[in-house]
Amino acid sequence: MRPLVGITGRRLSASLVHGMDKRFAGRHYDSFFSDYARGVAEAGGIPVHLPFEAGSAEAVERLDGLIITGGQDVHPGRWGGDESAVPADADPRCATMAHDVERDAYEAALIGAAIDRGVPVLGVCRGHQLLNVALGGRLVADLPPSAVEHYSPNAALTDGEPDHVVTFTPGSLAASVYGGSAQVNSWHHQAVDALGSGLVVSGRASDGVVESIELPGLPVLGIQWHPEWQETTDPAFGWLTAAASGTHPNVGLTTAR
Repeated sequence: MRPLVGITGRRLSASLVHGMDKRFAGRHYDSFFSDYARGVAEAGGIPVHLPFEAGSAEAVERLDGLIITGGQDVHPGRWGGDESAVPADADPRCATMAHDVERDAYEAALIGAAIDRGVPVLGVCRGHQLLNVALGGRLVADLPPSAVEHYSPNAALTDGEPDHVVTFTPGSLAASVYGGSAQVNSWHHQAVDALGSGLVVSGRASDGVVESIELPGLPVLGIQWHPEWQETTDPAFGWLTAAASGTHPNVGLTTAR
């Protein structure tokens, strides 16, 4: 059977939808970029969108794999950052880049349950950062300027600029997926700083910014770029679906539950 892969998303106000009937504009809808589902399906998996109400161990028990997707910054209250910079009146249902503590909570619960049960996890951009935070790590609140442009003006789809190359640690899970290095896209202003419990850095950009993290011996990988928006097919989806079906040689453990 093809593996069932859960994909997280956002919750937004229907008032943001152009042309929405005003009678329903006060309601909420769940939002998922379809590129994640397409990547999973093309790699041989069955994608399943997970609403906030699915943030539980019971939901994870039904899944073979999990993607924690990109989006707005993780609330600094989760990782010991400066909370004074968070606008008190910002509504994440109406402002797409506002911090969303409900989203943080449901995705962190899914990460914990998946790790406990040996379900393969792929964290993407924000999801990579939340993976670190969920395991007790900290973030860089705002990356200083460097020779590498991390908050790119490029539109998706793109493979990024030639100077944005990630070099992977030999023998790591990331290296088994990507080889020694990979050119990737980049849309982030925060990054992994102090590592969460058990995590190791397995990939960095040339300026030292952490681009991939993993849990040795476990099928858990965080990547700072967006594989769903790489112009060239990104192997992360192939790794995840293979790990979810127990056929990848570097899964780290079986996914039997």
